[in-house]
This record gives sequence, structure tokens and C-alpha cells, in this order.
Amino acid sequence: MSARTPGAAAIDGAAISLSGLCIIHCLALPLLAAILPIAGMWAEAEWVHKLFVVAALPLSGFAIARAFSSKGQTLFIALALTGLSLLVASAFVEALHDYETVLTVAGALMLAAAHGWRWQTHASMQK
Repeated sequence: MSARTPGAAAIDGAAISLSGLCIIHCLALPLLAAILPIAGMWAEAEWVHKLFVVAALPLSGFAIARAFSSKGQTLFIALALTGLSLLVASAFVEALHDYETVLTVAGALMLAAAHGWRWQTHASMQK
């Protein structure tokens, strides 16, 4: 594996944060919708989901592209690609609308796990 760069840490941190926001959007906003009407509008807004996916693509795509040139990144690549695929499918494939929340949460968790694993692996190499 290559040495950890400050840019890689920032990418992983941003990707994990974005995945967390995605999960909050899918799970917490519907609960808040019962309390606050404005939260209900955000919970059902398709553009918010698509925006998260569009933001995740270049961020994780860059990290995945860099991982192809490093040894020992197979787990990261597999988890990240699977997570991104689930996010894209849930946001943009209308036939999967009934499974949107499940696919989004699974994809966001996989993507966060991939970046968390990569962050941890690189951090342990620095010690």
C-alpha cells in the first residue's frame, strides 16, 4: 500500500460524512416528518437523494480510481463499487422505488465502511 496522504484522509472523511448524511436523510427525516411538516417535504424530496448520489460519485470515484494503482485495496474497491452501485440504482432506477430506502441505507453503509476501512488501514500504516 502507498503512504497515506492528507488528501486521501480528507476524501475518506468527506465520503464517510456524506454516507452518514444519506442515512440520516433516509431514516431520521421520515420520523421527524411526523413532528415537523417541513421535514416531511425534505424526506420525500427525490432531488435530495439524487444530490447525495451525485456528490458521492466524484468523491468516491476518485478514491476508487487511486485504489486501483495500490496493492491491498481489493476490499475497498469491492465495497465502494457495490455501495455506489446500490446508491445509484436506488436514486435513478424507477423500478426499484419500493426498495429505495433499503438500497440507499445498504449502499451508504457499504460506502462508509469501505472508506472507514481504508482510513483505518492507512492510519495504522503511519504508526
